[in-house]
Amino acid sequence: MPVLKELIVGDDPAVWDKLGFTMDGDRCRLGHVDVVCNPSVGKGIRGWTLVGEGPDEVDGIPTSWSVDPLEPNTAPHPNGIVDIDHVVLTTPDTARTVRVLEGHGIEARRQRETDIYGGPATQTFFKVGQPILELIGPNEPMGDQPARFFGLAFTSEDLDATAAYLGEALHPAKDAVQPGRRIATLDKDAGSTIGFAVMSPDTRQENADV
Repeated sequence: MPVLKELIVGDDPAVWDKLGFTMDGDRCRLGHVDVVCNPSVGKGIRGWTLVGEGPDEVDGIPTSWSVDPLEPNTAPHPNGIVDIDHVVLTTPDTARTVRVLEGHGIEARRQRETDIYGGPATQTFFKVGQPILELIGPNEPMGDQPARFFGLAFTSEDLDATAAYLGEALHPAKDAVQPGRRIATLDKDAGSTIGFAVMSPDTRQENADV
């Protein structure tokens, strides 16, 4: 199974430093994933590196491959965030993107229909190491455009403490879809170009299926 190693984000490293992440140059480590900040690539999440072998794009997503995984960081950042809970992809053709991901060894774990994004949609869940990969797409194909990244959700060891650290940059928390969890989103004026949410810890059985 390919494991997520890096995400390439079109933010200035200074933005992430201000948001309370421990930066090492242009990158910070969350669990076994490095977020690499490079504003020259354009806004949002622009690509990823996976541990394994494969082509230079996966259903249109710019992809690099690596032999060696990263040594995980288990220490919380100053903002209280400890790892990436899930990475969100969108697609106009759910079946196509699922087929491509599974063709590269990223196996779908669960699928459900939902309307939480404002209309009928299908959510498909995968694992790429510790983080969940969440794919959102229509119930029926709606085009042949490539898949693209939508955003990230992080896990904080204490969401209230993270909210206090970030202040007005973080919107008030609300109940998450996952039972017993809460989620808060980052204000667009905070400087990041990605969809950015922070979640309370997952207290469900460790390593439970997504």
